[in-house]
Amino acid sequence: MALEWVVLGYAAAAEAIMVLLLTLPGTHILRKGITGVTRKLLKPFLSILPFCLFLMMDLYWKFEKWPRCKSPESCTIAEVLRHQKSRMKLEKNALLIAAALMLYWLLYSVTHLVVKIEQLNQRVERGLKNKD
Repeated sequence: MALEWVVLGYAAAAEAIMVLLLTLPGTHILRKGITGVTRKLLKPFLSILPFCLFLMMDLYWKFEKWPRCKSPESCTIAEVLRHQKSRMKLEKNALLIAAALMLYWLLYSVTHLVVKIEQLNQRVERGLKNKD
């Protein structure tokens, strides 16, 4: 199951890098190429949504199937520590899912805005040329 989390982590990192490259000031020369690459990668990155849904269902199942201690005396210290470690791992993975989904939405929104700004700039340039 660790491979799925590695893939999701790399996808989230790639999304974060693309958002950063699209929003950095001073990258006007590279922006058209970055925008084109990002627009082409949006559809494959859409597969993150069902993947995250699958991983959230897995986390929910693990949470529901945890053995519960009825009283403090019924669990050993090792069991309590193991459950705490599992809970920390579950919370970390839930944050990774949330980050991946948020970054995809952010990447989609930023890409859409950059494309719209480029189109408006082209309209303004054509309008200025027509006035001359």
